[in-house]
Amino acid sequence: MKRINMNFSSEDIKELREKSGAGMMDCKKALDESNGNVEKAIEWLRKKGINTAQKKSSRSASDGLITIIIKDNTGVIMEVNAETDFVARNENFQKFCSDLSLTCIANKVDNVDNLLQTKYYNTDQTVQESLTSLISKLGENIIIRRLKLLDNNECTLQKYLHNAINENSGKIGVLLSYSTKKESEEVNIFSKNLCMHIAASHPKSISIDKLDKNLVDKERSIYYEQLKSSNKPEEIIEKIIDGKVKKFYEEVCLLEQFFVMDNKIQIKNYIESFNKNNDLDFKIIDFEIFILGQE
Repeated sequence: MKRINMNFSSEDIKELREKSGAGMMDCKKALDESNGNVEKAIEWLRKKGINTAQKKSSRSASDGLITIIIKDNTGVIMEVNAETDFVARNENFQKFCSDLSLTCIANKVDNVDNLLQTKYYNTDQTVQESLTSLISKLGENIIIRRLKLLDNNECTLQKYLHNAINENSGKIGVLLSYSTKKESEEVNIFSKNLCMHIAASHPKSISIDKLDKNLVDKERSIYYEQLKSSNKPEEIIEKIIDGKVKKFYEEVCLLEQFFVMDNKIQIKNYIESFNKNNDLDFKIIDFEIFILGQE
């Protein structure tokens, strides 16, 4: 094991951090590699691209890609941000997004903090070190913003990418998990159509019972405020509110929504009809939709 050089003080670390903008651990390592010499440590950081990356990390990153990869029935959907679409279309950036996803799948990583400390796909570097290197290389701030891992051997996964720039990345992504007693090309097409519907309609839950109750209560409160000065009887107001809530369910609950490719049929009836016509038991288990830059 390499022995840590102590030919520097906390003041040296502070000075190096102020001059380079690099993090504390990077500064300690730079001083260790430079025998405590601050100027040589700055050179070491510059060669590694670390101080450049730290300075760029304060810049806004509002573009980027949504990436989805499915492998061995494990899927991950991820948003990685860059400052411009120019970098988002860079091959190195796209490969980084794909390899990050493979890192998540290989290690079953389900949050960004753990991902940053994980060994980057097929390397000895951590994801954080690889990210720092990429920031230096591409000259823009890059942020791994969010991810969701779906890992259920009893389900099948499907994906859809809108405004795709390659087979794994685009600007809107949907990752769907479903169960069925038999896989077929018809099921593949059907599940893809459901993903496309989700990308277009942005549901907040699968069904009414899974919708956040606080969200429903908030809508009811808004409707009541709109109607309370109408001089209508209270029971009439409640009936009107019930009607508005039903319409709200049709807007935000996937099974209640009307299919974007046929606005005369609700998704729940679309699935029921598909099952009846194909002697199947297709059922949506879960879904995730990421829209680039969405809060």
